[in-house]
Amino acid sequence: MTDSARIDVHQHLIPPEQSRAISGRAAAFGWPAPAWDVRSAIAMMDRRSIATGVLSYAAPVGPPDDPAGARATARRVNDYTAELVKDRPDRFGHFAVLPLPDVDGALAEAAHALDELHADGVMVLSNLHGRYLGDPVFEPLWAELDARAAIVLIHPTAPPGTMLPDLPGPLVDFPYDTTRTALHLVVNGVPRRYPRIRMILPHAGGFLPYAAHRFACAGRLRPGTTPEDVLADLRRFYFDTAFAAGPATLPSLLAFAAPGHVLYGSDFPMVPEEWGTGFDAALDGHPHWDPGQLHAVNRGNAEALLPRLARG
Repeated sequence: MTDSARIDVHQHLIPPEQSRAISGRAAAFGWPAPAWDVRSAIAMMDRRSIATGVLSYAAPVGPPDDPAGARATARRVNDYTAELVKDRPDRFGHFAVLPLPDVDGALAEAAHALDELHADGVMVLSNLHGRYLGDPVFEPLWAELDARAAIVLIHPTAPPGTMLPDLPGPLVDFPYDTTRTALHLVVNGVPRRYPRIRMILPHAGGFLPYAAHRFACAGRLRPGTTPEDVLADLRRFYFDTAFAAGPATLPSLLAFAAPGHVLYGSDFPMVPEEWGTGFDAALDGHPHWDPGQLHAVNRGNAEALLPRLARG
């Protein structure tokens, strides 16, 4: 890569006390068990020309029947991540995890993370034990995050139901769940009511760019809404390139996303480095970049979204 060093908005960490839980979750999904530590993360970033990685914890922080445990885990993870960023603000950012579906706990943790830890935004999962993000129960959280003009990374998780045999959920089901929750948010009017929130959809938005005009027909089913309204609201999302910069995916994403709304992502270590580098090469080698567009995807768009990470 000859462009300016990337800003990676989709990079994960695994605090040492959470490593067993993450390995067990990966095994349950039929996915390679990830390993992570600060030194190996920085080495990976150097190899892939990533200047800064915005870290998030991409797993539930507790079962639905243990809200106190989820609150405690979220606090420990966020405090741990904030210390990493404090030590290396040049190399790391922080999207704080929230203990959803506990809305009161999420409101308290968002305030702690954004006000005291100076997190760059928050991360929520695409569904919370089967409850999707357009559900009215989450309205107080969206209102608070809108008041703060917060950035929200919506990370996919397993949808309700069983996995297909021999097909890992992160490979097949996660893009589906990203698509499902994005459309659920839009048809329930969340992005329109709370326009100051900037929401990032990983993995090129799942299937959303490719099928957006099909999904726009949802506007025909809701009084007072048009397909054009649905399309406009779907284009409010930001999208990252993690595990998605293929020659069939990029043209669809770039044709659909609003200008400035495509960001670089690696999904390390959940996507092994040897897999991710192939997608990096496809991103750099895409034959139809407009002038300056690749730099914008690799860095410029993230600088506009996260001014703290902008170079002087």
